[in-house]
Amino acid sequence: MAGGFSFESLNKAQREAVGAIDGPVLILAGAGTGKTRTVTCRIAHMLERGIAAENILAVTFTNKAAAEMRERITDMISKDTAEAMTVCTFHSLCVRILRGGIDRLGYKKNFAIYTGSDQVGLMKQLLVRKGGANCTLKPEQILGAISKAKNAGRDPSEQEDDFISILATAYQNELRAQNAVDFDDLLVLGEKLLTEHEDVRDAFRAYYQRVTVDEFQDTNSLQMRLLQQLVGPPYHVCVVGDDDQSIYGWRGAEVANILQFEKFFPNPQVILLEENYRSTNAVLHTANSLIKHNIGRRPKVLISTRAGGVPVRIVSMPGDAEEAEFIAEEIIEEKNLAKKTWEDFAVLFRTNGQCRKLEEALRERKIPYRMVGAQSFFDRREIRDVIAYAQLMAAPESDVALLRVLNAPNRGIGQTTAVLATDHSRAIHRSVWEALCDPAFTSQLSTKTRGSVEEFVAMIAGAKTKIDMAKQNAGQVLREMIHEMEYIPWLMRGCKTEKERDVRTEGIGSIIKQLEEYSAKGKKLQSFLDAVSLSSEREDDLETKQGVTLITLHASKGLEFPYVYLVGVEEGTLPHKRSISEGTRDEERRLLYVGITRARERLTLTYCSTRTKFGKEEGCQPSSFLDELDGEFLQLCSYDDIMGREASDDELSNFFNSMNFDS
Repeated sequence: MAGGFSFESLNKAQREAVGAIDGPVLILAGAGTGKTRTVTCRIAHMLERGIAAENILAVTFTNKAAAEMRERITDMISKDTAEAMTVCTFHSLCVRILRGGIDRLGYKKNFAIYTGSDQVGLMKQLLVRKGGANCTLKPEQILGAISKAKNAGRDPSEQEDDFISILATAYQNELRAQNAVDFDDLLVLGEKLLTEHEDVRDAFRAYYQRVTVDEFQDTNSLQMRLLQQLVGPPYHVCVVGDDDQSIYGWRGAEVANILQFEKFFPNPQVILLEENYRSTNAVLHTANSLIKHNIGRRPKVLISTRAGGVPVRIVSMPGDAEEAEFIAEEIIEEKNLAKKTWEDFAVLFRTNGQCRKLEEALRERKIPYRMVGAQSFFDRREIRDVIAYAQLMAAPESDVALLRVLNAPNRGIGQTTAVLATDHSRAIHRSVWEALCDPAFTSQLSTKTRGSVEEFVAMIAGAKTKIDMAKQNAGQVLREMIHEMEYIPWLMRGCKTEKERDVRTEGIGSIIKQLEEYSAKGKKLQSFLDAVSLSSEREDDLETKQGVTLITLHASKGLEFPYVYLVGVEEGTLPHKRSISEGTRDEERRLLYVGITRARERLTLTYCSTRTKFGKEEGCQPSSFLDELDGEFLQLCSYDDIMGREASDDELSNFFNSMNFDS
């Protein structure tokens, strides 16, 4: 064992949870109650009790959470033991299930996984092909409708809109023709394989004898069905979550999974973690007073291990410009007086549109800030191009990958040729690759274009042969191919600044190096592509950038900050106006609860009398949720009160002492 863990370091409820290693267990872990620590200690305890590491499965929602969990377990036990366990997301678990048995469902085992950008590319093609060039529907909207149907267990073609139904059918047919699946298919087909094939189901149940699912409040009905197939009697399953933090209903999450856990797994042991190590008593008392208004929740009351605390402020603002200025000025003041760092401050908002004025106010004062939800590394054009080339070396039949790079860099195969090749591929019921290899097609092209097509085909086929037959390192083969086609010089010509050139070159180098290292370990190109597909989550800037954090309430879950400003607590914004018609007011209340419980020391809620929306100034009302907050630790004030107040002698003396006149 590396470090092991001691029961003495845990509180009473945590000890009970760590000791409960058999049968169905539901751990209701309130915000800031040491959930990750409890889960990792529980897994370490299983290992100490002689349960084999390879029989343990822990499922999380993001790759980042999986990596963090594995790291924390490794600190307690040996590295080899930790590596023998399976710690992964639902999607990568399904890749494991499908790689061994997807042929039972009529697919070939070397299926490709389509990520978001691949799906959008395919849907754009289908829109043009199906006569929807002037259609107002966006590819993302159509894909959203398809995704919703799949997760609800419906056929994707079952849509209210006939045109979306036609596109959904064409989309599924196209994926099937390319032996490809999207992220939702991974879950749908994984569950289907386990449900329809008893031998596969029994094999996985025998292998994964102890299953833990983190963030259980975020699971949807499809993930619940998958879990039921994976876990048979005696149901050694442990789920960890908090129904009060279920805020992803719009993405299909079913709070019923946690509220009605007994319906799915009989007689579970239910353990409540209520001791909060994060926030002051003032913050938690306010949060508890809000969330108790939700009906049907599992009752729990967060208890602070930190007594007292400064009151929670509710500040009324004349408008959003004043709101932004007030926050920016106060952050500077607090940073200097209390010797804080920029990273100690966070501004939380309900919708992205609310942060424009905030950004302006921070910029004017040269306050560094980081926005969460920057463009993912894997969404960058050059990275998508290089990955498309890697996909073609693994499976040239990938139409979307092929059409993406057919003329990148320019090689004299224009859009017209691409459309002709696509049409020919449909006529012969084959892939675009096979159309490009078909003399019946190439003979129609001009001599110059035909030469370019033949050169492209020879390059991809040659690279594939080097990997499959000569067993060369796939990363090195890709590096040579990118070099020979002069992709980087072509890309550089389109760059506007030296910095852009550096970033793009470095990105390409980094992805190729990853593949070289992966191949050097004897791993297959296809498994590298799987890993890339599964890791293309949106990256945030929290690790890479410094500054004040600007973040939506949804993205803030799981994070914590000493100082939190929660802006725009107005009726129609929080709760959102849609929540009335959609009956999701309870979820909006949970969203505010999540926001409140991000604060460790100081919390300020603001609302405005007027706010600029879509260029027009509109009147606002304070949120009805504010009336539900207990007043014991609340301080109500207005912008004018604060701005008009004279600074006290103490504050002035602190301020001047904090100024560094030497520099």
